[in-house]
Amino acid sequence: MIKATKKWLIIKISSGLLIPFMAWFIINIVSLLDANSSQTLVTFSNLSTKITMFLFIVIAFVFYTLTISEVFEDYISNLKIKNAANRLLVLFSILFTVLLIIFLIKI
Repeated sequence: MIKATKKWLIIKISSGLLIPFMAWFIINIVSLLDANSSQTLVTFSNLSTKITMFLFIVIAFVFYTLTISEVFEDYISNLKIKNAANRLLVLFSILFTVLLIIFLIKI
């Protein structure tokens, strides 16, 4: 399969997977608006919530990284700048995902 086709398929699959995760996330965040800090900690210390949040974060960062790299491909013509931007984007995405997951585990 062509690299661009794989990238397109991953973007489409991850965007489809993000829809139920976004609904779950919005429902949980709205339910926590009136909660105190102990209720919030109980919610996020639940193992199923942690696993769901982990999957949501990973899928979201895969989707956003690939989507932004497509923007770089379309609008940056200089190959060196495009490669540097893509590498920085992937580095930032990996770093930010790992940090969020570490904070999620610590709760």
